Amino acid sequence: QVQLVESGGGSVQAGGSLKLSCAASGYTYNTYCMGWFRQAPGKEREGVAAIDNDGGTSYADSVKGRFTVSRDNAKNTLYLQINTLKPEDTAMYYCALRWRLKCAGVGLWKAAYSYWGQGTQVTVSS
Repeated sequence: QVQLVESGGGSVQAGGSLKLSCAASGYTYNTYCMGWFRQAPGKEREGVAAIDNDGGTSYADSVKGRFTVSRDNAKNTLYLQINTLKPEDTAMYYCALRWRLKCAGVGLWKAAYSYWGQGTQVTVSS
């Protein structure tokens, strides 16, 4: 049974940093594409970063240069380093698993993913 558990969210001031984690279990972790999404109140869930099984990455234009996605296959954990936080980054952040080796150009599409975590809240104050 696939399980994804996010952690690391919190309340920070603008300009600060956070590192989110997503602990994965129930499958062969290092085999699949994984992504990070976020959803602000009243808005659609949007993809912010994705990583292939072999470490290839993609990012939404709005976060390029500030967000870094990585994975530690030995720990079965996905990470999202968020720097220079802005109030508009305030959202619930979710990790997700795509049941394919590669993200293949659809890594930021929520419909491409089969499994989701429960989310971790990030709140940025100005």
